[in-house]
Amino acid sequence: MEVSKGVEMLHLDFHGNIIHPTLLWDQEMAVLIDTGFSGQIEDLRVAMEKVGVSFDKLKVVILTHQDVDHIGSLPGILKECGTDIKVYAHELDKPYIQGEIPLIKDGHLENPPKGKVDETLIDGQELPFCGRIRVIHTPGHTPGHISLYLRQSKTLIAGDSMYSIDGILGGIHVPTTLDMNAARLSLRKYVDLDIASVVCYHGGLSNVNVNDQILGLSQGL
Repeated sequence: MEVSKGVEMLHLDFHGNIIHPTLLWDQEMAVLIDTGFSGQIEDLRVAMEKVGVSFDKLKVVILTHQDVDHIGSLPGILKECGTDIKVYAHELDKPYIQGEIPLIKDGHLENPPKGKVDETLIDGQELPFCGRIRVIHTPGHTPGHISLYLRQSKTLIAGDSMYSIDGILGGIHVPTTLDMNAARLSLRKYVDLDIASVVCYHGGLSNVNVNDQILGLSQGL
């Protein structure tokens, strides 16, 4: 689903579990935010080609956090693209993504997905890709969870800091959140942003009175 020019919310189905990585692109390159479950590289390729972006245009992967439904296809992407791809994540989730420490929520997996993180991100950092991307450190769901604000289109890529149902933001998903206090503080970071659309990894797009929705959620914490 097109969020705005050069911003596409992908719709991937993994055994009935619908997830929404986000694809950004311009004339020079494409950026993928989160990679889906293991084995979804072909799903990603098909979804990209549907919007006219070839897989070889992909130069950057940004991971919002370490959970398997976000890093699952990273090994496949790295195997195919090699050094043409740069991977970004927050330093607190980097060792889990690289396989140095068992994943917090999926430590029982015998062969968890893993891949090298080239650059670590910090709160407030701006990346020069696709009209500039602002990094917001939003811990709670995991220690190194990040959200991304696309200044050009006023789009918030919320990762798992929030979920949505039928276009309405549901706030924090309590069962999968490690630190509720941190998650509440993270949600308040969105209040001062001018947001037209929110992409939630679980639930998809919310684009009606988003600022009012976020304000209401933050006041209810």
